[in-house]
Amino acid sequence: MSAPTAPKLTRDTIVPFLEDIFERRGGEEYLGEPVTMAQHMLQGATIAEQNGQPEIIIVAALLHDIGHFTSEFGMFQMDDTEDRFHEDAGAEVLQDFFPTLVTDCVRYHVAAKRYLCATRPSYFDRLSDASIHSLNLQGGPMGDDEVEEFEKNPNLEQIIAVRFLDEAGKHPDMDTPPFAHFAPMVQRVVDAHLGAA
Repeated sequence: MSAPTAPKLTRDTIVPFLEDIFERRGGEEYLGEPVTMAQHMLQGATIAEQNGQPEIIIVAALLHDIGHFTSEFGMFQMDDTEDRFHEDAGAEVLQDFFPTLVTDCVRYHVAAKRYLCATRPSYFDRLSDASIHSLNLQGGPMGDDEVEEFEKNPNLEQIIAVRFLDEAGKHPDMDTPPFAHFAPMVQRVVDAHLGAA
């Protein structure tokens, strides 16, 4: 007997679908960190909004770790010995509805950590223990050839911006608005990408 298939997502259902994930699963522990998964992503988006970042960066920060909820490989654990590739899982869920800039920020936020550790050694000092553990599973700092290739991405600056927001969003006592605050912004990014209905 085959598993039931999920309903096909559309431009009208993708944002409620994402909000539902935040509501149902956002309270899960962001393992190794002092915040839940939802707190982590909402903090990144809130910091971006407070700093006057464009809506598309705020949305990318909000959704950068959505793959932790959608990946068939499950959540990252501190005793993992293999990477779970949540960045690819997240980008695949979003790619039909969001511009490449958003999906690149999701798909490459792990690579950005490896890049920054290779090109700005002081960046390593920002990393939490959990982030260092996952870095080791993800291949460690990039080699010279990887750095050169990564720098060819036209969205490099925005990917790096979201990476910094990722590291910033780990405060146990930071208040943020709920997903509903950002939902109209997320819908605007979807609508702008998909054009008029």
